[in-house]
Amino acid sequence: MAVRSVVEQATQVLRRAILTGALAPGAEYSLRELAGMLDISFIPIREALRTLEGEGLVVMRPGRSAVVAPLGLDDLRGIYRLRRALEPEIATRSCLLLSEAELDRLAERAAGTDDDPHAFHLALLAPAATTWDIRVLTPLWRAGERYVRIGFGWTGPGPAGHRRDGTAHGELVAAFRTRDPATVSAAVERDLARTEKIALAALT
Repeated sequence: MAVRSVVEQATQVLRRAILTGALAPGAEYSLRELAGMLDISFIPIREALRTLEGEGLVVMRPGRSAVVAPLGLDDLRGIYRLRRALEPEIATRSCLLLSEAELDRLAERAAGTDDDPHAFHLALLAPAATTWDIRVLTPLWRAGERYVRIGFGWTGPGPAGHRRDGTAHGELVAAFRTRDPATVSAAVERDLARTEKIALAALT
């Protein structure tokens, strides 16, 4: 298997473990431990950790260890402050560009069990989002997802969390169908407030 492929797989596995809390916030792991968990060598682990450090999910230590980034109120507030500065404005333009067929597809997705909320939000914003918008938003979504997933885990069972998420996503699609920028902006603000409230549960 190519080294790049091994690095990508290691990054995905470690990211998922961090986002779900399987690798606990604040816990420190040596590269040897992580390599043993994934049954691979140090090199792809080190490269994967560098990527995750860029996403704000780990903090590298001198030597051969890394700490899972702790959860913090200041970080959470910062994530949502930046999301509020970007997403509602992009959404007000995107709602005028999305086709009815794409909105139908997103409505079906919202009604199902969606394990990738980033892709859903990206699809809503994509017609009006620049490359830099996506570059900035992607790490914010990933960093915030950890809080939301842990918050869901502490406030209720997974299926209930999926139902709440699906209902909220359906409301977003309905707002986009109005093609009214003010309605869409308000809907995005409500959704951000909803997920921030859930995320705060991860800190209590």
